[in-house]
Amino acid sequence: MFKTIIRTMTSQYAKRSFGNAAAVTNKMDLQQEAMLRENCYLVDEADNIIGEASKRDCHLVQENGYIPLHRAFSVFLFNKKGDLLLQKRATHKITYPDCYTNSCCSHPLSNFEEEADENNALGVKKAAQRRLQFELGIHPDSVPLNSIQYITRILYKDEGDGKYGEHEIDYVLFIKNDVQLKPNPDEVSEISFIPRKEFDNFAQSLSGHWTPWFNLIMKSRLKYWWDNLDNLDEIRDHEKILHLK
Repeated sequence: MFKTIIRTMTSQYAKRSFGNAAAVTNKMDLQQEAMLRENCYLVDEADNIIGEASKRDCHLVQENGYIPLHRAFSVFLFNKKGDLLLQKRATHKITYPDCYTNSCCSHPLSNFEEEADENNALGVKKAAQRRLQFELGIHPDSVPLNSIQYITRILYKDEGDGKYGEHEIDYVLFIKNDVQLKPNPDEVSEISFIPRKEFDNFAQSLSGHWTPWFNLIMKSRLKYWWDNLDNLDEIRDHEKILHLK
């Protein structure tokens, strides 16, 4: 059984840590391996679906550095005060373990036909609902599809540890709501709600421990987006795909 520890930080944000003495179990490893058999959508640089491949094949770094380009999403969940939920990925995650990142990150899967719906990114939003429930215990009723705001897309590549990396067109999704959280310890080891004014200090304290996609967003767009949280038309762009390096 995982013990929840709640600590109030001097910067006025709360962090919850989840852990036990056993740390990584065979069951968790098997679950991570099973998810590598799920199928992601392969896309071209214009985000047209051109096929599908297992999650494992989508993330394997080939000898020449090639990683198949595939579709993904990143959720930025804010509470009604405007604080951003960040998570720390669990130690036994196959890609980017123990790294801090945005609220929830994953992929629409071809295993679920409805997640291919491209009308206003509806399929990606449905995938986000599914993954928010799996990773953070958020019931879909708490994040209805009309509350999930599709902001833009980014394209980036990172070779990770040399075995598994990322090459994604990543849909950026915003949600602003107060929700009940019950993090899945197979996926998440810590969660933190960070106020905008405390973010710079928090980011500096974790230098070198971010996922690559969040690090690129953080350096290029996050503050601007965050400052327009109540004016999303200012930041929404469904035409261009931002190439971040």
